[in-house]
Amino acid sequence: MQTVEQDYEKYVGQVAEPPRVARYAVNDAMIRNWVEAHDDFNPIYVDVEAARETGRDSVVCPPAMISTWIMAGYRRWREVQRKRTEGVVEDFAYSRMLADLDREGFTSVVATNVEQDYHRELVPGDHITAHYTIESVSQIKRTGLGDGRFFTLYKRYEDQNGEVVAEERFRMLRFNPNTDKETR
Repeated sequence: MQTVEQDYEKYVGQVAEPPRVARYAVNDAMIRNWVEAHDDFNPIYVDVEAARETGRDSVVCPPAMISTWIMAGYRRWREVQRKRTEGVVEDFAYSRMLADLDREGFTSVVATNVEQDYHRELVPGDHITAHYTIESVSQIKRTGLGDGRFFTLYKRYEDQNGEVVAEERFRMLRFNPNTDKETR
């Protein structure tokens, strides 16, 4: 009989979900909204002449903005939550793994850290696709939030030509918020 630990090993190395293709190309308006929201005054993000003075052809996208281009949007989030409530598991590894974590009582989530490597700057007109792989799933850990499992998604971001523009490791903790507080 397999243990719970072995069950999660089956997810490691699997494609997490279908590739996420950005709904919009990298564009000046979204870059401007991002830098204004973050109070970032670096002129190479909004001023073509300032960007050219640094040897660039045009404005560039803030590197930390990479994941915003492939976000699915609020409708998709609501759909996922509805399916989760109904017990529907989509036919890809990430959905199956999350359903297993739910069954194990690990129903809450918190992002713990992210590591990103940038291969080149994004410019307006780039169209991004992200490929996700489940890189690791931990054994059950006792944390201040409750018992849970850490897992890492590896994301490879490509442009419209299939060139890798960034890589990311995104770690999350799925935990049981009802873990006995005396045992934490």
